[in-house]
Amino acid sequence: MADPSSYRPEPGEIPDSPGVYRFRDEHRRVIYVGKAKSLRHRLANYFQDLAGLHVRTRTMVTTAASVEWTVVSTEVEALQLEYSWIKEFAPRFNVKYRDDKSYPSLAVTLNEEYPRVQVMRGPKKKGVRYFGPYAHAWAIRETVDLMLRAFPVRTCSAGVFKRSAQIGRPCLLGYIGKCSAPCVGRVTADEHRQLAEEFCDFVAGHTGSYLRRLEREMTQASEDMEYERAARLRDDMDALRRAMEKSAVVLTDATDADLIAVAEDELEAAVQIFHVRGGRVRGQRGWVTDKVEEIGTPELVEHALQQLYGEESGEGVPKEVLVPELPEPAEPAAQWLGDRRGSAVSLRVPQRGDKRALMETVRRNAQEALALHKTKRASDLTTRSRALEEIAEGLGLDSAPLRIECFDISHFQGDDVVASMVVFEDGLARKSEYRRFQIKSVAGQDDVRSMHEVVSRRFRRYLQEKRRTGEWGGEGDVPAEGEGPEPADAPPAERGDGEGGDRAAAGPRDEDGRPKKFAYPPQLIVVDGGRPQVAAARTAMDELGIDDVAVCGLAKRLEEVWLPGEEDPLVLPRTSEGLYLLQRVRDEAHRFAIRYQRSKRSRTMKASPLDAVPGLGASRKQALLKHFGSLKRLREATIEEICEVPGVGRKTAESVAAALVTKSPGPAVNTATGEIVEEE
Repeated sequence: MADPSSYRPEPGEIPDSPGVYRFRDEHRRVIYVGKAKSLRHRLANYFQDLAGLHVRTRTMVTTAASVEWTVVSTEVEALQLEYSWIKEFAPRFNVKYRDDKSYPSLAVTLNEEYPRVQVMRGPKKKGVRYFGPYAHAWAIRETVDLMLRAFPVRTCSAGVFKRSAQIGRPCLLGYIGKCSAPCVGRVTADEHRQLAEEFCDFVAGHTGSYLRRLEREMTQASEDMEYERAARLRDDMDALRRAMEKSAVVLTDATDADLIAVAEDELEAAVQIFHVRGGRVRGQRGWVTDKVEEIGTPELVEHALQQLYGEESGEGVPKEVLVPELPEPAEPAAQWLGDRRGSAVSLRVPQRGDKRALMETVRRNAQEALALHKTKRASDLTTRSRALEEIAEGLGLDSAPLRIECFDISHFQGDDVVASMVVFEDGLARKSEYRRFQIKSVAGQDDVRSMHEVVSRRFRRYLQEKRRTGEWGGEGDVPAEGEGPEPADAPPAERGDGEGGDRAAAGPRDEDGRPKKFAYPPQLIVVDGGRPQVAAARTAMDELGIDDVAVCGLAKRLEEVWLPGEEDPLVLPRTSEGLYLLQRVRDEAHRFAIRYQRSKRSRTMKASPLDAVPGLGASRKQALLKHFGSLKRLREATIEEICEVPGVGRKTAESVAAALVTKSPGPAVNTATGEIVEEE
């Protein structure tokens, strides 16, 4: 590990001008490339105290052994040079987008004497016009098959074309009218190229003028009594319209635009792109990347623009590029896109209307792509095994933690404090084992004491199960049965989320046939938080004599792992599958706790002081509110006035009055305006 001060440039050496810089390791390999409006200001940020750097930036500067820079005239030149160097050196600490699959494109080989229409994958070739990419190759072939009736362009391979020319007989497509058969001279090379160019124009979105021209020719042929030609033109128009129907109109103003959306978490990001031409979605593609540097959405967007348009020119760059957030600054990126297109390009964030709605669709696709990527990664047995081994090695465990339990605390401004416990076995979530807790001994916001309580209650129940089965062999006694978690600890069935209660869970059961709630101990406890939360969990287990369960904490800010009694955190490698699994466990516990806390708050907000009145059913509550008009007027009424309501006796009226006095809240306030709201 290198000391950044050993290669830090002297303050006067770094120019205060735009440029691109490269960090190299001890073997002179480029490990990071960046650009800056001011090289002096940007590079100074890397050579501050290591404790103040983000953990990923800290890893990069300690891996590097030297830094060098190149001065350029403008930020646009810096953007172009940064892209070129990233492509040339593939630095390990730069964002690397990777296709989650190889997307096919529709290609027209205009660089050949007789252009050919075909499906292509892989890098683009010079002189070939591409459309797409598309999600499925079969979708391209279906569309091409419909369009060949109107544009009978060659689709055969070079071998088939040469063979047909030798024998003087076209292939099957030539006989059925889906190829103009240039191989046998039915059309000249110039006529065939004209067909290919018309095909390209139609696919590019210039559909209206061509269909209007065909309609005029059909009408003229009909007037000239050339009915067979008119019928053929009619069928051509029908085929083209069916091809157009395969891509729905999403923007009514025939816009040519690319829409880019990003979904991200602390470790990974997914990018989705919709290519809209002529108001229709003509292609879609997506990437997933590891965030090996500290980077936000604007930087991800800028890298996506470089990846998309670094090799494009002319019409390959659309007139309009819509993004979720603009790069910082946005002007160099927009100018760079304009230079590649040869005319101005609008780079902006859609604010309203159809474009904003379509951007939401692209964003949802990005979120689904990221979720699918995580699911595939988590379901891989080899990957899960490696993750568990890395956790065991990093935490110094004797064996891989096959059962991991994670705890998280959630509250709303200190109220409705709850906790969650999620369980992962063999690297996969066991939702039937999830538990949730209401915090009892702590009032207000105190995550440390709350963590102590919930871990104590979890292991108290575990010891009770051992005592019931005769497995308890420790000194002293186990806390009484009534001191365990409340019945609310077991989550009710949540049909929409896949988490069920114990009744449907498979696993160990007691003598009455009921599932044991805390029968299995984990090998590892993970808490959401840093050193204080870890210490609280460890103390809770020590008080109960639990010494064979490891504890760690995962702090969200820097994704650092804290161990009991350690002054400094453990930083797992950025590419560690173990870190990825710990993050998934922590995020799942956070999600489950938030869901429970929100449901509790929702029930609390819907509660009424009348609910506590014994013997007062729903019909009489409704009658009271209907008679007085509001809860406020009911609170102000006398017992005699309450007795006037049909069905309400004096005893009930006294109970209602007492409940409203003791439960009288303060005035309701509109948080947006600060006005007092009258109760209805």
